Amino acid sequence: MNMHVGMREYGRKDAGQRQDDQNELAAVMAALTKRDGEIKAFAEKADAEIKATGQMAAETKAALTGLVEQGTALQARMIEVEQKLARRGGSGDGPSMKSTGELFTESDEFKAMIARKGGTARMNVKAVTSITSATTGTGGVGDAIRPERLPYIVTPGLRTFTIRDLLMPGRTASNAIEYVKETGFQNMAAPVAELAQKPQSDLAFNLVSTPVRTIAHWFHASKQVLDDIPLLQSYIDGRARYGLALVEEAQLLAGDGTGQNLLGIIPQASAYDFANRSLGSDTKVDRIRRAILQVRLALYRATAVVMSPSDWAEIETLKDSEGRYIIGDPRGVVEKRLWGLPVVDSDAIADGKFLTGAFNMGAQVFDREDANVQVSTEDRANFIENAVTIRAEERLALAVTRPESFVYGNLVAGAES
Repeated sequence: MNMHVGMREYGRKDAGQRQDDQNELAAVMAALTKRDGEIKAFAEKADAEIKATGQMAAETKAALTGLVEQGTALQARMIEVEQKLARRGGSGDGPSMKSTGELFTESDEFKAMIARKGGTARMNVKAVTSITSATTGTGGVGDAIRPERLPYIVTPGLRTFTIRDLLMPGRTASNAIEYVKETGFQNMAAPVAELAQKPQSDLAFNLVSTPVRTIAHWFHASKQVLDDIPLLQSYIDGRARYGLALVEEAQLLAGDGTGQNLLGIIPQASAYDFANRSLGSDTKVDRIRRAILQVRLALYRATAVVMSPSDWAEIETLKDSEGRYIIGDPRGVVEKRLWGLPVVDSDAIADGKFLTGAFNMGAQVFDREDANVQVSTEDRANFIENAVTIRAEERLALAVTRPESFVYGNLVAGAES
């Protein structure tokens, strides 16, 4: 009798503890629901701050971090309570899991053995499967583990643009640049005797015009994706401007002037006079010096040298007969200079070529419209498709006023033949 009373008391105590665990589980789940609502509110606030200022406020970020940490603690507490309920026979909402002993005593094999009053009974038990991170199959946690998304877009390698910085800047409010250029000077100046007639000199001029050209491109995107991913709009803006600069640098150097192309510096530069200035033993460094001389003999002074990154790297690694570096010490920073002039390694010039000249006075860039990006829904079917068109463009002119101040040629001796 006492044993039965004890079992009833134990059952009541166990049921009470199970009820306490269920109450605690409900409280934890309510706290998680409240936490989720707060995270949503702060996420909306962060989104508004990013749209307004380009970044999340420090206090908003701190609040979100605190909510995440609070949620982690609540999740751990919920798992602990669920485990306690499982050990006590479940949450009370459904049948509890039977032990292996219970399953064995209820099996047909065991009952047959009892009827035979002896013998052997077997029961097949499914092997426990290890819990893994697999998304399918027994033991796989499925979507419980999700990848972490980095909060930025990975951009490919970008060029550094340098040619515009070498040229004189300018602005224009017109669609063309015109300038008067001297094309002839007959200098008849000479010593003269007293009362004698002085000699007459002559000058000739020519009016030169260079048009303003437009560089542009556009992107098409849905309005929803730009609203839902604020980072994407600024990313497209940056890539659009980069695309303009990429074409601009190539046009300033090598535009052929046909169609809507600019007439760049290289097509107008003087060719390197290899016939009169080169020796068969000349290195790349020697050719640069002789080209600087050619600019000087044209009555200008070179201000920079442009070559490809590959050619500059080859010059940097030149060694003397004892294996010592000529340009500089590789353990330190090697200044990009040759013969006193800065070297600009540009991706817009081909390997094996060079350009030198009086960049500060031989050519000038005139901006009619700075690079800009505009977004519009009034393009074709954008309104009914809920789409937007993103257009980037710039307008500029290049005036190479003194083409004879530039020299362009091959760095390798014998390449001209």
